[in-house]
Amino acid sequence: MNTNEIPVGIVGLGLMGCSIVTCLLIAGHPVVAVAPISVDMLHAEKRIREHLENSFEKGLIVHKPEFYLKHLIITEDYGQLKPCRLVNECTIENIEIKESVYQKVEAVIDADALLSSNTSAIPISTLQKLTLHPERFLGLHWTEPAHTTRFLEVICGDDTDIQNGEYLYELSHKWGKEPILVRKDIAGFITNRLMYAMYREAISLVENGYATIEDVDRSCRNNAGYFMTLVGVFRWMDLTGVPAYHTVMKNLLPTLNNSTEVPELIDKVVREGGKGVLNSHGFYAYEPGEAAVWEETFKEFTYEIRELALKYPADIVKKRLAEKNEDIG
Repeated sequence: MNTNEIPVGIVGLGLMGCSIVTCLLIAGHPVVAVAPISVDMLHAEKRIREHLENSFEKGLIVHKPEFYLKHLIITEDYGQLKPCRLVNECTIENIEIKESVYQKVEAVIDADALLSSNTSAIPISTLQKLTLHPERFLGLHWTEPAHTTRFLEVICGDDTDIQNGEYLYELSHKWGKEPILVRKDIAGFITNRLMYAMYREAISLVENGYATIEDVDRSCRNNAGYFMTLVGVFRWMDLTGVPAYHTVMKNLLPTLNNSTEVPELIDKVVREGGKGVLNSHGFYAYEPGEAAVWEETFKEFTYEIRELALKYPADIVKKRLAEKNEDIG
């Protein structure tokens, strides 16, 4: 898998699309970035260049931005996607728009090239039915910023050839990922199902007066936030004693929120036009300029937490155990 020989296309150059392009350029792919709406052309190169400049400053890459940008084509012409072996759609969560994109992409790429979507809300099994070759269609669920995080879900739909999923699973290791292969399509995939259960409970605790928004966030930061970069929930239970969790579940699970309605707390924010730091209107109140500082702080954090996380890859204990066994031998 020589990434230099695998051209990749990205359709959609919003916030996520630009960081995905950055990730793929860093991995060595030639990238064709298509702007489905003209306004994306106004900011895409600037945003990708800034990602690369930050990555160079933080030591994530060894070459300056121009080294990577010479392998990038930014265009509104879908015809430029013709040589791509993989095209990842990164448009908004609108099924009609996605279908239109797939038609334009499939009109130019080879029948054996892979097509994927970055959707987090629409089932892959639904989207692949809109395509000419559903067996080559998969989900690639990234998280922002795509060029610093280790997260990636590779999702197979009902009609996906599992070999295509396994191929992208292996290829994504070249992208600096510790990927998850979701072999059976399910709403929300894996990570969103876990996270939205927590979001719902967090909102319920606030709405019912048990704690403030600040207290709930503080609980997440100082409990799960401490161990989750190293281990997931199952390893955490192993490390801290499985029987204790079994005992607590008997009494706690029946009391957890299981509502199927969107909570009023978040509905009110959205009804009032709130978008979070994007427009300084969210769950928190933001002073003038505070939202921009939060964005900058988060960007800085993503590089620092990545540096720490890379010291503890998924197989760190196996490596240490092997080293100990060699010393004993």
